[in-house]
Amino acid sequence: MRVTLFIPCLVQDVMPEAGLACLHVLRAAGVDPVVPKGQTCCGQPLYKLGHTDRVRPLARRVIDLFSGCDAVVCPSGSCTHMIRRYPGLFPDDPATAARARSLAARTYEFTEFLVDILHVTDFGAHLPTSAVYHDSCQMGRTLNLHAQPRLLLSRVAGLTLVEPETPDACCGFGGPFSMRFPGVSEALTLDKIQAILDTRATTVICAEPSCLLNIKGALAHNHTPLQTLHIAQVLATGPGGGEACGGATPTPPAGG
Repeated sequence: MRVTLFIPCLVQDVMPEAGLACLHVLRAAGVDPVVPKGQTCCGQPLYKLGHTDRVRPLARRVIDLFSGCDAVVCPSGSCTHMIRRYPGLFPDDPATAARARSLAARTYEFTEFLVDILHVTDFGAHLPTSAVYHDSCQMGRTLNLHAQPRLLLSRVAGLTLVEPETPDACCGFGGPFSMRFPGVSEALTLDKIQAILDTRATTVICAEPSCLLNIKGALAHNHTPLQTLHIAQVLATGPGGGEACGGATPTPPAGG
């Protein structure tokens, strides 16, 4: 199987450790992913702002770049969903729309690919900590990927997963939403942080880089020293992970 890894902008520029962890985990699962040079934004921010005409050139570039592979794996539910939207961008271009449909059918979110395609769920990961898993809006409501990340986390030795009262409540980011409606965004974020703190977990795990960055920033702003990790970093704590786990460390229970 020819597998390529799509690197979202936030992973490329802000949290490269998540991308390295994805590479390690995929290799541990028995595939040797290629990371094509010349990757660009999937166009999601522009799409959410209504600039469809400016998204099309980006979409064409992504379609061209990933045309020769069997599967595209993406460590972001929102970017995965954006690529799956590409066919609708070309109502007057049947040839490009057909290529977009082909790409959409071969594009998988990271945990979805591991569980539903490779059927590999145990990487020998070991992370003694209590953790909250945050369901991003795109992962949960759009892609319906609730069970897959939890199944993977259930195989991590030492990890105790604690469910907050509303695990799928929005973290308040929402891409351009947080800039256009900062007051609402901040209120949602504060509610999310409080729900996390109420569990007394010491680690926050997420499969969506943008949500993770938002939650991490809010925790830092409130001087709350919780560890924040992309799920790939957790899975990379298995044998041979080394630096691929990106600093994932055991943490004692809050107050312990």
